[in-house]
Amino acid sequence: MAGSNTKQVTFHLRRFEPGKDAEPHWEDHSIEVTPGMTVLDGLWKVKELSAPSLAWRSSCRMGICGSCGMLINGRPRLACNTQVSELGSAIVAVAPLPNFDIIKDLVPDLRPIFETHREMLPYLLRDDTAEQEDPTREYRQTPHELEQYLQFSYCIKCGCCMAACPTVATDAQYAGPMPLGQAHRYDSDTRDAGFDRRREVLAGGSGPWRCHFAGECSQVCPKGVDPAKAIQLMKRQLVSDLLRLRRRTPPAAVAEAPHGTMRDDIPAAPPRTVTEA
Repeated sequence: MAGSNTKQVTFHLRRFEPGKDAEPHWEDHSIEVTPGMTVLDGLWKVKELSAPSLAWRSSCRMGICGSCGMLINGRPRLACNTQVSELGSAIVAVAPLPNFDIIKDLVPDLRPIFETHREMLPYLLRDDTAEQEDPTREYRQTPHELEQYLQFSYCIKCGCCMAACPTVATDAQYAGPMPLGQAHRYDSDTRDAGFDRRREVLAGGSGPWRCHFAGECSQVCPKGVDPAKAIQLMKRQLVSDLLRLRRRTPPAAVAEAPHGTMRDDIPAAPPRTVTEA
């Protein structure tokens, strides 16, 4: 007999097994939900009680790894961060993230976004290769300079922004909010000197100019990254660079302190404007 704190909820699940199913189909599974139960918890219960072959991707259960991105009641969300009670419905409709091919059931194929992400050179690019490979000091950076990219560094690559983006849904060339947001994260880092190399990719057909600024990517981001903002800032950078208005600041120098010592008191090198010949 169900307890006073439990209620019956129907999990409406989109199922698809390649090689067996011609088309995706929906299945209903009724379970008892207790207070605090997440959608991910509910999926485990469904799998235990009535759907042993149900497949999805998950790992940390703490909203950190980004593995369990799914379309839950019509909105891209993390299943581990979404409580059933928050949905306010007796039906929990769960489908794989849209805009991706499906591997099985609730498992999207995220390989395309990671391949595009790699093309954006999402790492620090500098000329002092020896210092990067065998560091002797920290790179100089002020708290203000850190704030310029910190928000964008919280991305966990869950794919929710890509699933919500209407441009990704209709334009196969568009890189999408996750890769572009991460390109801006490094372009905004004072320790980086890779803007000119990334510009070759960003100025092409996959770059930010295809963004229609619907803003859905930022609405669904579970970490508050705001990739739509990053893309607009990226556009400004590219235009300023084209008009030769962008201040080109040398990458942060190595701080004169032992490696591992925090040196927030060291000011950044003053910006200088490059005079074109």
